[in-house]
Amino acid sequence: MADTISIIIPTYNEKDNIAPLLSRVAKALSGYSYEILIVDDGSNDGTIEIASDLASRYPVRVIVRRNERGLATAVVHGLKSAAGEIIGVMDADLQHPPEVIPELIKALRDGADMVVASRYIEGGGCPHWGLSRRIISKVALVISHLLLPSTRPVKDPLAGFFMFRRRNVDPAKLKPIGYKISLEVMLTGRFQNVVEVPYIFEDRSAGKSKLNPRQQIDYLRHLFSLMARTGEIKRLMKFCAVGLSGIIVNQGLLWSLTEFAGLRYYISALFAIEASIISNFVLNDYFTFSDRRTGRGKSFLVRLLKFNVTCLAGAGIQYVLLLLFTSALGIHYLISNLIAIAVAFLWNYFMSSWWTWK
Repeated sequence: MADTISIIIPTYNEKDNIAPLLSRVAKALSGYSYEILIVDDGSNDGTIEIASDLASRYPVRVIVRRNERGLATAVVHGLKSAAGEIIGVMDADLQHPPEVIPELIKALRDGADMVVASRYIEGGGCPHWGLSRRIISKVALVISHLLLPSTRPVKDPLAGFFMFRRRNVDPAKLKPIGYKISLEVMLTGRFQNVVEVPYIFEDRSAGKSKLNPRQQIDYLRHLFSLMARTGEIKRLMKFCAVGLSGIIVNQGLLWSLTEFAGLRYYISALFAIEASIISNFVLNDYFTFSDRRTGRGKSFLVRLLKFNVTCLAGAGIQYVLLLLFTSALGIHYLISNLIAIAVAFLWNYFMSSWWTWK
């Protein structure tokens, strides 16, 4: 079965799309050894019956789940039943054009071990999307890149149209939530070379979209689950611990210079901020981001400079807030400084992860 291609298609109430989809997939895979796995979540509109009837014309297997729901878990279910070494995943609503499948196969045979059909590289796109959907998609993409840094080399890690070699994925490690199965596969699989192939995301021509607010909540839950399993939650906790030590340095020096050296608090704050930046850099370099210290162009001094630039921008935020809360609102300068530090913390973490130790 080494040359067999298994295409997994989760379905729920797609009766008007299933016949044209299977016809187009069959044409795209003409000349290949393949199977199509329809994993259905108990459709009540005739999807199951239509797909079963089409099994006489195409190499289709229909798997019906009665007690479980969700696109991502349907894909995992299909993976456990698939016969092929090359696994493809796509939606049933014809928004993923089957004609792109041969390009995905070619990329795999050229050396990739995972191929993502991408909307966000040259040649790809979503021409029929409105502004609100574009914004939602881009925000979701930025969040994934911020919270899961290993996804950053991939322009469209949220795509639901992809292929991979099954030997690189252990189904037992897959614990998806919601719809974004590509993230789950990408981050739990053993992939050295993820390649993107452009495609045009089409409009749904029949049936109803499954997109709803619950999916957005599931997406965030899934991100935090992946952060925990890939060590990013642990990294964030380390950054917090280092940040707490920086607060001690910052507050201690601010207090000492203001109360004993007789400096004005806003002058003391400048020295306190830079001292905490240097302290935090050293601890983060050897504690939080130790796994990212090696590589070309990542010398200690370069990282120190980047961290200073990042934190000085954060310090600007902190300093403005300190002045605002103390002078304008009359809050004690030590309390004002704590609030300002908390606001600047998020900036420092994400920029450190994105740029200093990318």
